[in-house]
Amino acid sequence: MKHAINACALALILAGYVSAPPARAQTRQPAPVQRTAPPIPVRPAMGPRGLEAVMGKDVATLKRLFGEPRLDVVEVHGRKLQFVGKACVLDVFLYPDGKGRTEIVTYVDARRSDGAAVDRASCIDALQRR
Repeated sequence: MKHAINACALALILAGYVSAPPARAQTRQPAPVQRTAPPIPVRPAMGPRGLEAVMGKDVATLKRLFGEPRLDVVEVHGRKLQFVGKACVLDVFLYPDGKGRTEIVTYVDARRSDGAAVDRASCIDALQRR
């Protein structure tokens, strides 16, 4: 009996040194996230003050105003036209409107040929006069 008590005591002492394997935390897979592209702007994204000649206009109107563009880049959701004159370079960005899907101007950027910023309205005016 003495040996049985000693064996039990030894077993209890050894059991204290051995740790149980760590419990696994239940992990859940996150639900799949559906990502969609942001909606395409259908109205001019900036105020038209001084830009009335181009904001909301289509490609045909721009070509009548400025002639043939130096660049005509068709992108996934829109189009970029670039017109160049002595005074400046004008980048015009067109996106489909919500109704007939006609591409209209929603943003305009202007710069000098060296990259320095130029007033957009002044650039539009200069390109119309050439």
